[in-house]
Amino acid sequence: MTSLKQQSETGQTADGRSTQSVTIHDVARAAGVTISTVSKALNGQGKLRAETRERVQEVARSLGFRPNDLVQSLIRGSTSTIGFITSDSEGRFSIPLLSGINNVLMQEQISVFLCDTSDDVQREQQHIDLLLAKRVDGFIVSGWKIDARPPLNVGNNRTPIVYACAQVKTPEALCLIPDDEQGGRIAVEHLLQLGRRSIAHITGLFQYESVQSRERGMRQALDAYGVPHSPNKVLSGPWGQRWGYGAARLLLDDPENRRHLDAIFCGSDQIACGVIDALHERGVRVPDDIAIVGFDNWDIFATESRPALTSVNVNLPDLGRQAAQRLLAMIKGGEEQERGIIRLPCSLVVRESSGASLEHLKEN
Repeated sequence: MTSLKQQSETGQTADGRSTQSVTIHDVARAAGVTISTVSKALNGQGKLRAETRERVQEVARSLGFRPNDLVQSLIRGSTSTIGFITSDSEGRFSIPLLSGINNVLMQEQISVFLCDTSDDVQREQQHIDLLLAKRVDGFIVSGWKIDARPPLNVGNNRTPIVYACAQVKTPEALCLIPDDEQGGRIAVEHLLQLGRRSIAHITGLFQYESVQSRERGMRQALDAYGVPHSPNKVLSGPWGQRWGYGAARLLLDDPENRRHLDAIFCGSDQIACGVIDALHERGVRVPDDIAIVGFDNWDIFATESRPALTSVNVNLPDLGRQAAQRLLAMIKGGEEQERGIIRLPCSLVVRESSGASLEHLKEN
């Protein structure tokens, strides 16, 4: 006679069938109980003796039986799935967010459907319709920028939605975004604490909310230290290393900057790497002559740069965790849920490019 352990190891039941086709009838037959008893044992419902429930569950595991998830979802009133919709095709923001989301949802045995819209409205709606047809329990919506977007169009459906690194202007919506203003402030405060006083800012296009917020945080820090804000030291252009390189060359072409400039706050780590390349090319030492602080704490740039880049961390995995926790609370219902735009604080990861020693940081 073939044992249950052997059946599991060979991938076959006692009558030679693949475990992929194991049914509740097979479990009932192997355990010597009724189908109703198997159902109660596996669903955790009904009155059964503990030893009976445990024996049936062990038989089901040994046979490789997997309950029909559709049936299970009808019993639970939940599919244990959520949709994660993003326009961030490259994964720069969506993948770190997803890491945090999964850390929370896997504990609840909830799976995530990741759907890329590529900033295409029709594709987004197609994803929404397909996910609603699958009866997902909720949505998390993200994007490659935090500027206001239209609300997710779920029609009259009341499926819970959380926006993460995205926002809508609908008052009843819940949106979690990094506090870019606070991030800009702590970046420049760091440089000021190190004694830097002639600080330039090379950033992205001012049409983006995050660019405006980071620059506003910079001005707040300068004002707090009584350091004049010089608009001609703020250069705005396309995100990327090439812009950082070109903007740094423009700054250094000004003789006054060449004499007095001692720090550059960059609106992204990509920009910062381009800036460092230009400074090296001109024989400017980083951080001895000019200190550099970036933004995003994107490892591929921040840790591989030479010198390694001090950068503002927008803490995307944590933002993803908080989005998932709030979505779970919505799904479970009960107490009144948060609404509006919640800005989560950034932190500063100090590395070599700003010239900060551990001793100096402890003193401040």
